[in-house]
Amino acid sequence: MKEQHTHSHRELELLTALRRLGGSARSADLAKLLDVSEETVRRVIKSLSKSGSVERVHGGAYIAGTHSDPSFFRRIAQHAGEKRVIAAGIASEIDDGMTVFLDVGSTTAFVAEELRARRQLTVVTNSIGVAQTLVSHNSNRVHFLGGEMQSDERGTFGHVTRQQARRFACDVGMLSVDAVSAKRGFLYENAAEAALAEVVAECSETLVVGMDHFKFNEKAPHCGMTPERVDRVYTDIEPTGALAASLREWGIKVVRCGAA
Repeated sequence: MKEQHTHSHRELELLTALRRLGGSARSADLAKLLDVSEETVRRVIKSLSKSGSVERVHGGAYIAGTHSDPSFFRRIAQHAGEKRVIAAGIASEIDDGMTVFLDVGSTTAFVAEELRARRQLTVVTNSIGVAQTLVSHNSNRVHFLGGEMQSDERGTFGHVTRQQARRFACDVGMLSVDAVSAKRGFLYENAAEAALAEVVAECSETLVVGMDHFKFNEKAPHCGMTPERVDRVYTDIEPTGALAASLREWGIKVVRCGAA
């Protein structure tokens, strides 16, 4: 018979933090919330996973039984090197004091980390992770949009989210996408995410998209913002052929990040 596990004080703190962050979180976010090192967080997660209280995934953990498909963690682990380079490029365009929208995308999570070097930002987001990364740091003001939680995306979506987003005038709106097509433009797997992207496009002075080249010419079922609304695409490799031609036709500047 398996012995009942008695949680230590540190384990209980981490479980409480996970619940506050919607049931799942990256190790970096947990470390900031608990004011400990990431190594300490990883050690506690390992202990909790042995007792069956949490499930470990690359870069984080989630409370056992709350996620059958921790897709966010899978996505953030994919092509992480490319995403970090893209994030650094986007962050270089954002100055202290700006009002910025950041979505729930995995690339956006890296952008949020880069923006910890900025001061006095007004951050508008529907992402739990982004809010946790930037709140109470360098005099930032973080507005977390309400709405219906979608645990696999670790964020809020729906009518309430869109209505609240409309109240902000953003200097820069930063969006992730699931695919881009020379014919259809920017595409999403999630209809609610596509609808929110349209609203953010309307409310942003400058609209930028961050995506790695693995999303070029891929498919997804939902059309996002009108391509002509996008000002810049930040990526690791420049598109070619029909996609490159379409981006030029839409008036979008392609910024290759990490280029010599």
